[in-house]
Amino acid sequence: QVQLVESGGGLVQAGGSLRLSCGVSGSIFIFSVDLMGWYRQAPGKQRELVAAITSGGSTNYADSVKGRFTISKDTAKNTVYLQMNSLKPEDTAVYYCNAALQAHRYLELWGQGTLVTVSS
Repeated sequence: QVQLVESGGGLVQAGGSLRLSCGVSGSIFIFSVDLMGWYRQAPGKQRELVAAITSGGSTNYADSVKGRFTISKDTAKNTVYLQMNSLKPEDTAVYYCNAALQAHRYLELWGQGTLVTVSS
């Protein structure tokens, strides 16, 4: 069994920073983690991509977070991070980690979600 374990959400004032972490945890052998990313879902809205990073290190960001958020990874730990700076109230959402990986078969995993609340 394999799962994603997230941490780092919380309450912060506008202009502040938070760092989210997401690691692949489990007892199966993982050949490769091809893509990891962060999505978010605000109340009453659809889930949207925030940032993603490939195994080669290429990154992609939503326009709304460019210049404020940075995605990075630790390949050895199969862990992805999202550094969020200059947070705005509109960044308030549940943030979900996502990963596409090769184990005994191709797997796409979702984390349980972590709440980020930005107060004005």
